[in-house]
Order: sequence, then structure tokens, then C-alpha cells
Amino acid sequence: MNIALNAHERTAENLSSAHLDQTVAAIRNDGYAVLEDIVSHDHLDQLRERMDRDSQQLVAAEQWSGAGGLPGHLALGPPPFAPFVFRDIMANPFVIQVNQALLGDHFFNGFYSGNTNCPGSETQPLHRDVDHLWPNLAVAHPAASLVVNIGLDDINEENGSIELWPGTHLDPSFGSVIDAKMEEKRRAIATPIRANTQKGSILIRDMRLWHRGVPNHSQHPRHMIAMIHNIGWLMRGRTLTFGKGCESVFPDSVLDHNVTFTDEPIDYVGLRTS
Repeated sequence: MNIALNAHERTAENLSSAHLDQTVAAIRNDGYAVLEDIVSHDHLDQLRERMDRDSQQLVAAEQWSGAGGLPGHLALGPPPFAPFVFRDIMANPFVIQVNQALLGDHFFNGFYSGNTNCPGSETQPLHRDVDHLWPNLAVAHPAASLVVNIGLDDINEENGSIELWPGTHLDPSFGSVIDAKMEEKRRAIATPIRANTQKGSILIRDMRLWHRGVPNHSQHPRHMIAMIHNIGWLMRGRTLTFGKGCESVFPDSVLDHNVTFTDEPIDYVGLRTS
């Protein structure tokens, strides 16, 4: 489901009731939805320039990450300090509106990083990012964690758009890796899709949705920011650390930004030196 906002929604920074209902229904039923062109392209360009440079360090060190730790896939997020932190990414009003409808009036951001799919990457194993909260369910519980993905450019089959398996978040089976038998059984019911998005769009997906990274056939790295919005009563890990000077990017809202601010250097690239 792709939702194209109209001029009135953009001015009001608020989805119409029809668009909100469509987006929420898509995430509940299919496990994902895309809100089109709601992030400044200039902001994304600034991030891409910096992340292109940062990714070169990890590639040189062959510091691969993600499902399977396969070559070509990096764990890399944007710099968490000014001037690289933006409200339309950290506190996008349309994303907050959708996720409030799904998670309730109290939810928090538990993650801010991303992944980079490099040219020549390999195909990841099919997996879900998290299991259901409880095993042995007959019916899957409602969403408790939603991934917010933002590509820095157009994302398509050439540069490695993520493979999604619609509806699989409702499969109550347990286990992070999906084996070949499960994949074959599901493929007979519904085939996967590619989450192609235009620059400035945001993909929201249930964290239990089956997916995998696929090869990037282009000549350029494909960066994608990731945040995880969790229902308020879910156990919290550490707070998210950002540099002082970008406090205004995090306005008061129903989304608990779960942040602290520091004057100290922040090692966001995570390059291992040994």
C-alpha cells in the first residue's frame, strides 16, 4: 500500500481519516505501508554524502553485518549530531500519527541506525527481525514494534530494494530464520514483493514481517535509515544518544524520543580496529 498525500494534508501535517485508515489497515493486514515523499530531499542528500564516506570505512574493513553477516551488507546509521539530525526523520508527524493509531498513546523509539546495501552484495537468509512476544499462539497478537525505514534515494530492484513477504507477520510460528520448507509453503499462498520506494518516502513495517536483503546490482551503496517504534509497556534497553545542539528536533509528542544529549564524541560508525 502506497499513500500519496494531498496538499491539504501536507500543509496541516496530518493525514486525512481516509488515508490514516488505509495505512493502518495495510500494516495490520499486509504488514507494511509506504507514505510517499514526506522527507526533505535536501536532508537526505546531506545524509547520503556523509554516509557514503562513512560506509567506505566499513567496506575497507570488510565489517559485514545484518542477517547472516554476508558480504555487502553493513550496519550503518546516520550521524546522531547536528547538522545531520532532522525533525522530518526523527519526529515525522505522519509517521507519529500512523504509529499512534497502531501502538496507542504511549510508544517510544528504541533504535536509531540503519543498513547499507553495497554493490555486489549477497542475498540474505529469509528472516523476521523479532519473534512474537509469546510462543505457541494460535493467532498472532497486534503489532508491538514497528520499523520505520527511510531510503536516501530512490530504491528499486537495481540497487537492492528489500524483499517483503506480505501477511507473514500474522504467521504465529516462532523462530527468527525462516527455513526452506516454510518459505516454499508460504510462496504457494502469496509471493514476495519488492519494497520499491521513491526518494523522500517512508516505509513502515511490522517488525515480525518476513524479509531479506537482496543483491545491489548498481554501482552505488544503497543506504536506509531504521528506527523502531515500540509500544509503551515493552521493556526498554538503553536510551538513544545524540549530540547537544539538536534538542529542538525532538518536540514533545505522543512519541517518547527516548534520548539523552552529550558533548562527548559519539562513535556511530562502530568501526572495529582489531
